[in-house]
Amino acid sequence: MTSAHAAEPPAPTGTEHVFTIANFATEAGTVLPEARIVYGTYGTLNAARDNVILVPSHYMADWHGYEWLIGKDRSLDPDRYFIVATEMFGNGRSSSPGNTPEPLHGPRFPVTTIRDNVEAVRRLLAQTYGITHVRAVIGFSMGGQQAFQWAVSHPDFADRIVVTAATAKTYGHGIVRLESQIAAITTDPAFAGGDYTAQPAKGIEAFNLVWTAWLYSQEWWRRELWREGAPPGTTFEKVLNDYRTQFIPGADANNLILQARAWQRHDVGTTPGFDGNAETALRSIKAPVLYMPGATDLYFPVEDARYEAGFIPHVVFKPIPSLWGHPAGAAASPADAKFLNDAISDFLK
Repeated sequence: MTSAHAAEPPAPTGTEHVFTIANFATEAGTVLPEARIVYGTYGTLNAARDNVILVPSHYMADWHGYEWLIGKDRSLDPDRYFIVATEMFGNGRSSSPGNTPEPLHGPRFPVTTIRDNVEAVRRLLAQTYGITHVRAVIGFSMGGQQAFQWAVSHPDFADRIVVTAATAKTYGHGIVRLESQIAAITTDPAFAGGDYTAQPAKGIEAFNLVWTAWLYSQEWWRRELWREGAPPGTTFEKVLNDYRTQFIPGADANNLILQARAWQRHDVGTTPGFDGNAETALRSIKAPVLYMPGATDLYFPVEDARYEAGFIPHVVFKPIPSLWGHPAGAAASPADAKFLNDAISDFLK
């Protein structure tokens, strides 16, 4: 995604790790012989193990995706917190269709759900660090879906929950949008049912364009805010072509589809014990929740978030006043970064 950031401070220094689980049973019923979770850490775990912040990744992201929030002068100071940033199944680094050997390679890899990701990270934290409780779970987009799932599946796990640009359930409109993006890939003859010998480049380009159309607000496009931070002389045609060809560089088609399916299927109401009722699941949340939808987000509309907030017992509902659409929830502009860091800092106090 493009961004209006300029003259940013140096990125915080983190350390990459890998956690593996033997014979991990997914919700789909398929067992992964070796489930791999890539993650990063910032800061130092204290002796009491009570300074932990979990930041689960969003769509196709790696563990660096929250560095707009991490640093000495930001909400998450590594001198104070031990920050664990996890990568979801399907991103191409954690276990994914594209990096898993047969018989589960490519289209035979199971759809790993948000709850599968939460369970894998629960084991990672407990088995690697002895962590069974955290100060907060903070998530953007699919990371926000994970934050909500933590709050429902493990109500005593976190002192605080922060969700930016996400909802606890994917509603019909979002399912249709994601289906159109999946179809853009699968209708390319080169996709070959997922058993391609080379990436279906035309299908991925079409996928990228559909994705881009929903990424920012209509007013963002009308005001040509893509010019912010762009080199002089940048044209609309160049911006469009860059999104078409480089939106998620090097992405594998089956990986793109896998995470889109996980996004489509997410619903906290299908957590065992809630009989498919998302509202009842939301009412069960014990931790205080800072709920920050993007005011112009077309992926997770603010109206859907406002509806859900009505069921959460202890919620601060604080829409992000931005024209940057969905990426506003990940600090797409300097104003978004300040708004998010200020609100999250206050909430963590």
